[in-house]
Amino acid sequence: MAISVYSCGYLGIESYIVEIETDISNGLPVFNIVGMGDLAILESKERIRSCFKNIGLEFPIKRVLVNLSPADVKKKGSSFDLGIFLGILANIGKIRNVDNFKNYLILGEISLNGEIKSVKGAINATILAKEKEIRGIIIPYENYDEACLISGVEIVPVSRIEEAVSFLNGKIGIDELYKNMKEKMTLKNKEKSKNNREEKNEIDFSDVKGQLLAKRAMEIAAAGGHNIFLMGDPGSGKSMLAKRFVTILPEMSEKEIIETTKIYSISGMLSPDKPVITERPFRAPHHSATQTALVGGAIRAGEITLALNGVFFMDELGEFGTRTLETLRQPLEDGNVTISRANLIVNYPVNNIMIAASNPTPGGFFQDDPQCRDSLRDIKNYQKKFSGPLLDRIDLYVEMRRLKKEEIFSETESESSEIIRKRVIKAREIQRKRFNEDFLNGKMNRKQISEYCKIDEEAKKILERAIDELKLSVRAYDKILKVSRTIADLENSENIEVVHLLEALNYRKKY
Repeated sequence: MAISVYSCGYLGIESYIVEIETDISNGLPVFNIVGMGDLAILESKERIRSCFKNIGLEFPIKRVLVNLSPADVKKKGSSFDLGIFLGILANIGKIRNVDNFKNYLILGEISLNGEIKSVKGAINATILAKEKEIRGIIIPYENYDEACLISGVEIVPVSRIEEAVSFLNGKIGIDELYKNMKEKMTLKNKEKSKNNREEKNEIDFSDVKGQLLAKRAMEIAAAGGHNIFLMGDPGSGKSMLAKRFVTILPEMSEKEIIETTKIYSISGMLSPDKPVITERPFRAPHHSATQTALVGGAIRAGEITLALNGVFFMDELGEFGTRTLETLRQPLEDGNVTISRANLIVNYPVNNIMIAASNPTPGGFFQDDPQCRDSLRDIKNYQKKFSGPLLDRIDLYVEMRRLKKEEIFSETESESSEIIRKRVIKAREIQRKRFNEDFLNGKMNRKQISEYCKIDEEAKKILERAIDELKLSVRAYDKILKVSRTIADLENSENIEVVHLLEALNYRKKY
């Protein structure tokens, strides 16, 4: 008789239920797994056979067939090990309460000695269990922290095969499993902390001398969720500012923690040291990164998605390939990436603040600098990579010059990240009240712009002149109004004043 155990598979970051059907019948001894499993799933046969022997059980010398349904969808990963193992045990009578299987999704990789190892996507599976109104989920204890972010689902943490079997047979309760888990976690934490005291290098905006215009632009970007482009001389502080940007952002909300942890879990980027993402991600891909690495592929999220609710920093933008840069246009505009393959369509969310940094020329210096030795042709070819459509999607543009010697030797203290962060939080609170949700000015649509970005006649005339002189597109026009709205929020102004609009226009590229 075929016995069904339920687990979870993934298409991109979306999860779906996989039914593990196990049947044992008379015939030549053979162990087959069908249902379009990858190599890790096919290799589970050897892990399961060895585990049976090492925990004192005899693997059935019969015809063992395992089917992963739906059979026409490609499945990957070792998380089906535990479900297959328990299905076989149920077939040979080691698990009596077979009806209990329908109440739980079961995930876990098994080791050869019966231990259950952590898997990818535990939080995604927990969300699926909640959506499908399944009572709970049986997972490795190392995945407990991420799974328990989701309320309303019974989380059953197990560390060995014997625990999972005892729980399903009703011999051990969930309270005892929690107690066992806490004991194991305490022992692990003690081992880690013995000689592992890390000293954090605190970074702060006050570390960057001068560059008041760039710092102001970064504050506006943080307050309204705007993308920013820093163009400047070598050593002017572009990378320093970008790396300190996260220090002026508010702490992540519970919703953001769940969203980001979900991405990192399915990508296999969580660890026992960091089981939940509670700090805003900072992703800075190297300029040699491919298109797939940046925007993602059919089996993995890209860097732009891994920066969810955080910062996506592209340093040395001019060194990236032209085609690679152009792939960012659609994600920056739409807020998601759609990967289409012959038999698969995968969607990845894009919600971050992009910081781009570059030198103005191949040699690094602005054209009017005496140190610039580049020909006009070389400069034009270099700057062609920053296409108009790409720059149109960036809200703030700032030019950063090298510091003068007076600024370098100045003892004047700059504002700390904490002071700037308080202003950012205050401005975001204004936006939260305006939209009745966690929503930022940088994401406003056309209807919202019309409603919340009204300007008077004087400001309208200034903007009309700017459209003619700067050749602004409709998208650029919208972005100027969005930035103006954020500047007004930072100043706690109900209306967009002329001074706010003029400052927003100052952050547009002039040529």
